[in-house]
Amino acid sequence: MSLIPKIGLPKGGTGSFLIDGVADGYEAFAIAQIVGEIAPDGPVVFVARDGQRLPPIIEALAFAAPDLPVLDLPAWDCLPYDRVSPGADAAARRLDALAGMAALAARPHRAIVLTTANALLQRVPPAALIEAQTLRAKPGNQLDMEKLVRRLENSGFERVPTVREVGEFAVRGGIVDLFAPGADEALRLDFFGDMLESIRAFDPASQRTIGQRSQLLLQPMSEVALTPDTISRFRRAYIEAFGAPSRDDALYAAVSEGRRFAGMEHWLPFFYERLQTIFDYLPDAPVIFDHLAHESLGERHKLILDHYDARRTQGALKDAVPYKPVPPQAMYLSPDEVSATVADRLQVELTPFAAPEAGGRKVFHAGARAGR
Repeated sequence: MSLIPKIGLPKGGTGSFLIDGVADGYEAFAIAQIVGEIAPDGPVVFVARDGQRLPPIIEALAFAAPDLPVLDLPAWDCLPYDRVSPGADAAARRLDALAGMAALAARPHRAIVLTTANALLQRVPPAALIEAQTLRAKPGNQLDMEKLVRRLENSGFERVPTVREVGEFAVRGGIVDLFAPGADEALRLDFFGDMLESIRAFDPASQRTIGQRSQLLLQPMSEVALTPDTISRFRRAYIEAFGAPSRDDALYAAVSEGRRFAGMEHWLPFFYERLQTIFDYLPDAPVIFDHLAHESLGERHKLILDHYDARRTQGALKDAVPYKPVPPQAMYLSPDEVSATVADRLQVELTPFAAPEAGGRKVFHAGARAGR
């Protein structure tokens, strides 16, 4: 039995619809009903107006629709054109969601992708690259340990003496410990030559084994993979955009040497032939917009342009630390591009207020009201 009344939305197709009466705290119940009506066999994207909205919605969805698979795609937890990289937790959640979205495109099924206005504007690495960097292995499989270590380093994992956090790995003789993004536990890989002999889960706090595992699923830790191809592409694109680098250009020097550099993700378009968007990952998925999500798209885009202009101005100052920003259109979508893209698919907007039908857009009623 549904937790909320049937709304009556059309299944599939295109069009723009408004659902009023979706009070704060009621969004998860509305999402569960909407997904069941418009896409019972495929994914739906929900765009929250900010990141603080996602945790309570995820928690409520576990009650409103416990059998609905949920992918959580946050934005980077740093400002546009920053000098720091996204935090390990945000990066891990993003890579986990991107890998899940790539899998959804290949094998569609009922699911909800929860993201934010900020994340929606960000361009992302190609889905094919995320899939290619995902490694699956089982005990008894042939797996070159040295190649695995290089793969971890190129994918953004940090080599440490003892694994404690997501995104870290350690090597001790024929054993590799790692804590992969999207994983609930750290894994200990025991090698015998080039054969993966066993996979054990362990507690990072005590380092004690807590059980045997039947497979390894390894996803990249960073959206920038430092491979010979990506390094060569970065060097070429950087010079084409900004001319020959100066000797104090630490970013160019680090990437050229295959070293990771703080904030290098903000030059993401230079590492790949082309970037994609969430819409490219899920080309037919309907989109649900949170109340005020469209306004958040406009505010975020203005912030992006402001930060880009500030970086360009700063870079022109004498004796300034080099910072040559990527043009916004290469790194981000504009609100107009988002509107043009969703015009070809089913889109639903939520509002807590009663709304009249206007502009040819049909209004449906959820009937929720805020309590005292």
